[in-house]
Amino acid sequence: MARVRGGGRFAKTMQNLRTLTPREATAALYTAGNMIEIEAEHSITEGSISGKGHVPSLPGEPPNADTRLLDGSIETEMPDGPEGGRVTVTSNAPYGAFLEFGTSKMAPRPYMAPAAEKVKDKVAPLVAAAIKKVVNPYAGRVSEDAAAFIKWQESQKGK
Repeated sequence: MARVRGGGRFAKTMQNLRTLTPREATAALYTAGNMIEIEAEHSITEGSISGKGHVPSLPGEPPNADTRLLDGSIETEMPDGPEGGRVTVTSNAPYGAFLEFGTSKMAPRPYMAPAAEKVKDKVAPLVAAAIKKVVNPYAGRVSEDAAAFIKWQESQKGK
């Protein structure tokens, strides 16, 4: 009878990868969400004047802050927890969606979509780096264990 060595270590390595990879990837997505949040807040507050001198934004431009409710209500969250792999960036201002998408009487003044567009090229490298951070310490071990397993499998073919 053949004996497999390292099976327990291989199983533990796979378990660690299964546990750590979603956590690191979600953390990277959370960082990307924060980047979108900051960019959206900045686009709303940049050059705006609150109070008496407030000038509304032009259609198609991000809204100009007046009461600061909109930029203060933007949040990044992990609705499924730190291992859920999902991050949301939302505005809880009651009129946030009206500004972003417009209404039948008002043209859109988007602030979230342009913010996401500005940071989108940074998201994939963030997630890739997070996964690489988890996988690299195990890479040599996994390939050694996998090679041993394949060798054992081949030895069993003729039996």
